[in-house]
Amino acid sequence: MKPTMKEIYTSTIPLRWGDMDQIGHVNNTVYFRCFEQARVEWIDLFPAKQDNNPAYVVIVHTECSFLKELKAPGSVEIKVFAGEMGRSSLVQHYEMRRTDAPDVLVATGSAKMVWVDPATGRSTPIPDRFKAGL
Repeated sequence: MKPTMKEIYTSTIPLRWGDMDQIGHVNNTVYFRCFEQARVEWIDLFPAKQDNNPAYVVIVHTECSFLKELKAPGSVEIKVFAGEMGRSSLVQHYEMRRTDAPDVLVATGSAKMVWVDPATGRSTPIPDRFKAGL
């Protein structure tokens, strides 16, 4: 992570037996689901009623670097950082660590979110409620 990025949220997510693939490690798609879960929890902190702006988020790009193998059972901690912000977009960066080995980084990732006006289906400025949280 770049030192100028601000940590904005942390989530703890359990790993389940069903998250593992036939090789016996957590499937790569689960890493993205964990990032998504943390992102959705962060978004839910800012309900539309705060500023009466119904804009919603779409993901236009996401990526993950797999650094260490994960196995269930256990849980992971996802740290969410605010990255580059544009008129209608925000890049979130993620760090994933097992809760029982917090010094070991198992994955990093990012997602570029764009806010969309539901009436037009086009990008719209980031709602004030999110800007205030950054």
